[in-house]
Amino acid sequence: MPEHWSGSRLDLHIDLDAAGGRRTGLESALRAAIRQGRLPAGTLLPSTRGLARELGLSRGTVTAAYGQLVEEGRLITRPGSGTTVAGIPQHATPATPPAPAPTTPRHDLRPGLPDVSAFPTRAWLAATRRVLTRARPEVFGAGDPQGRIELRHALADYLGRTRGVITTPDHIVITSGCHQGLGLLSGVLAAGGISTAAVEDPGHRLFRDVVRRAGLTAVALPVDAHGARVEELTQRTGAVFLTPSHQYPTGVPLHPGRRQALCAWARSTGGLIVEDDYDGEYRYDRSPVGALQGIAPDHVVYCGTASKTLGPALRLAWMVLPPPLVPLLVRARQEADLYTETLGQLVLADLITTHAYDRHIRAARLRYRRRRELLVNRVAAIPGFRVHGVPAGLHALLTLPSDGPTEHQLLTRGARHGLALGGLTDLHHVPANRPQGLLIGFAAPSEHGYPVALDALFTLLASN
Repeated sequence: MPEHWSGSRLDLHIDLDAAGGRRTGLESALRAAIRQGRLPAGTLLPSTRGLARELGLSRGTVTAAYGQLVEEGRLITRPGSGTTVAGIPQHATPATPPAPAPTTPRHDLRPGLPDVSAFPTRAWLAATRRVLTRARPEVFGAGDPQGRIELRHALADYLGRTRGVITTPDHIVITSGCHQGLGLLSGVLAAGGISTAAVEDPGHRLFRDVVRRAGLTAVALPVDAHGARVEELTQRTGAVFLTPSHQYPTGVPLHPGRRQALCAWARSTGGLIVEDDYDGEYRYDRSPVGALQGIAPDHVVYCGTASKTLGPALRLAWMVLPPPLVPLLVRARQEADLYTETLGQLVLADLITTHAYDRHIRAARLRYRRRRELLVNRVAAIPGFRVHGVPAGLHALLTLPSDGPTEHQLLTRGARHGLALGGLTDLHHVPANRPQGLLIGFAAPSEHGYPVALDALFTLLASN
């Protein structure tokens, strides 16, 4: 059977118009592809024999066309290396201007982001090799909309051991990120007749967004020094979305008395508690706060993610559900995007079962604790600023002096100097006339970049 390409075995799409002659048409087609950017500089072209066979031309025609473009400076031919694109000559103009490069902050101190430079690459590679070595062919086929059973087994054991979650693999659904899971759940609740959901105030905008997109009415649930004021929930509230282990953004855990009161509300009204275990793995100088789900597993949806432990790019999250909700979530998942990518699930399952995941989190906890202490010590040297919410998590809340610059002014000045921070005002249900503050994430920069980012932050704070 003849080979498609000889030597290089490369595919190349050419719009060949031979009306003015085959050689002329080939030259014009190659010039257009280079000019339009479809053949960027450095692209290796098929051999003359292979391209001639594909286009039904003589090899001499292709050789002559290549030679003409070499003379024009558009192609480069080196013995033994083939023919490559030299790039667009200086007198040529691209058909469309290049898209601007995405802008990234020079110093990223936004909350909720991990240090992705510390991703456990070696452990991930080792787990990937193990997974692929023993993978059956069906692993590369269509996935399970509920998630791979291997990962669900691993999570059931891990969450029970580390977070006090009571579950079995049958009650876990894997999603492509926490955002997707909460969106699917909100849609299921709306379809089931729930019209109102309470969200923490201040609280994560994600909660408000997914609730409203599903057509539910979002009701503000105030937060104080003891967490969400659950006594304000009513029988008309169908669900409550909250972060009880480490409230976002204040950092306070939900008081034990309120945890019990919240579960009692759910049992008496049939309301659903949606628990985002925000930063549950990262605690520094306080005892671990177990998941709320362990108190009332039949009334709590527990949400977790690998975004802050490994990295957001993995798009791996999980929901532990009361039994009646499992088939409804699985059906919603099928209608959304069928299933989550399989290999990543299997690799994460391997990391968990071999305890490489635990080792990575413990190392990250020590690293983030050192960063937090450096931040707290430096804040103490600046009069008027106070830091809150630091016993756990990946960020600190910095309240501002009453006679100093506003939150907006600090965020604007920081952005002007490449310093990205978070603001407190927009996290309130009604932003107007609410307390102001800065959310300082201490996880995102690399080990080398964090001290530099702190210098930029405290230059900003001290100059006002």
